Amino acid sequence: MDTFFKFQERGTTLKTEILAGVVTFMTMAYIIFVNPGILSAAFGDAGAEWIPALATATALGAALMCLAMGLIANRPLALASGMGLNAVVAFSIILGAGVPWQVGMAVVFVEGIVILLLVMTGLREAIMNAIPINLKRAIGVGIGLFITFIGLVDGGLVTANPATLVQLGDFSNPAVWVTLIGLVAIFAFMALKVKGDILWGILVAAAAALIFGVTELPKEIVATPDFRTFFAPFQQVDGKMALLHLFTPTLLLFVFAVMLTDFFDTMGTVLSVGEQAGFVDEDGKVPGIRNILAVDSIAAAVGGLFGASSITTYVESAAGVAEGGRTGLTSVVTGLLFALTVFFTPVIAMIGGSTSITAGALIVVGFLMMTNIKEIPWTDFENAFPAFLVIVGIPLTYNISYGIGLGFISFVLIKLLHGKAREIHWLMYITSVLFVIAFVLPSIQAAIG
Repeated sequence: MDTFFKFQERGTTLKTEILAGVVTFMTMAYIIFVNPGILSAAFGDAGAEWIPALATATALGAALMCLAMGLIANRPLALASGMGLNAVVAFSIILGAGVPWQVGMAVVFVEGIVILLLVMTGLREAIMNAIPINLKRAIGVGIGLFITFIGLVDGGLVTANPATLVQLGDFSNPAVWVTLIGLVAIFAFMALKVKGDILWGILVAAAAALIFGVTELPKEIVATPDFRTFFAPFQQVDGKMALLHLFTPTLLLFVFAVMLTDFFDTMGTVLSVGEQAGFVDEDGKVPGIRNILAVDSIAAAVGGLFGASSITTYVESAAGVAEGGRTGLTSVVTGLLFALTVFFTPVIAMIGGSTSITAGALIVVGFLMMTNIKEIPWTDFENAFPAFLVIVGIPLTYNISYGIGLGFISFVLIKLLHGKAREIHWLMYITSVLFVIAFVLPSIQAAIG
C-alpha cells in the first residue's frame, strides 16, 4: 500500500490518509440529501417517490468515482454530484425545456463524453483560452445566486407575489422556522470550526422538522438500493432511446452550457485544492492532470448514466487535504463511506424530501460559490458588464443557460462596438450566434405556426 499510494514520497501515513478521507466525507456528505431533493423537483408531483432511486444514484455514483480518482490518479480529490449542475439539469433542462428526465440525464451523459474527448485530445487549453476569464468567474457566481434563490424559496423565506413577483415568506409556517434553525445551526458549526458543518446543520434542521411536524420518521432505516434511474440515457422515451432526443438546437446548447460549467469548475477546483496539497508546480501546472481530468470527465458521464446529474470534483476535498491527505487513499476512504450510505435511502428520503430541511444548506452553498465575484474588474465596462448579465441573468431568468447566453452575446457586441474584434475568439462568435438562435427560435416557430 505504501508503494502504490506513495506515502513516504508525499510525507503522509496510513492513519493520516484514513482520517483525511473521513473528514472529506463529513464535509461533502450533505450532497446525499440535497441532490435527491433538487432532482426530485423535475419529477413533478411524483418527486417524493423517486427520491430513494435518486439517493441510490447519488451515493453509488460518488462512491464509484471517488474510488476511481484514488486508484487511477492517486490524488486526494473526492467527487459527487455537483451543486449548480444539478440545478441546471432539474430546472433549466428538464423543467425549463419541458423534456423527460431521461433526456435531461442524456444531456449530462453526452457532455461528459465530449469533455473526455477534449481532455484526451488536448483541446481543453483551446477552450479555456476562448472564454474570457471574467465570464468564467461570473458563471460560478450566477449559479451561486441561483442556488441561494432556490434555497430561499424551498425554505419558505421567499414566496411568490403577483404584484411584486416575490415577497417575504410567512413566519407562521413551521417550515420557515425549520429553515431558519438549520441555517443558524450551520452558522454555529462554522463558527466552532466543526468538520462537516453543513451536514450537521442539515441534521439539526431534520430534528427541528420532526419536532414541528414538517416531516415524519421513516418506517424503516435500511432498504434495498433502488436502481430505477440507472442507464437513463438508454431508456425508452416516446418510442425511442432518450439519447436520440438530443438532436435539437436547444438541447445541444444545453450540452455545451453544462460542459462549459462542468469543465471550468473542475479546473478551478483541481488548481485550488492542488495548491493546498502542494502538487501544483511553479508554473501552475499539475503533474498527472490528464488522469485527473479523465476521471472527472468519466464521472460526468457516469452521473448522467446513473441518473445522479453530473458528478464532479469537489472543492470540499480541501478539508481532507487540510487534515494531511496527500494521496488517493483519502479519496478511496471517502468513496467507501459513500458506498455505505446506499443502504440508508429511507433516511435520505425523509431529509431530502422536505425542502425546508436542506434549504439552509443551499443558501450557504450558494454564498460559498460567490467568492470569485471579487476577482471581476468592475471598473472595466467591456468585461464587467457581460459578467454582470451572466450573474443576474441566471437567477432572474431561472435558467443557467440563458444567463450564460446573455453574457456571451453582450461580450461580443460590446467588443465589436469598441472596435476590438481581434479580442474575440472565433469560438465566442459561434457560441453567441447559437445562443441568439436559441433565444429567437421559439418566436420564429410561433410566427410560422
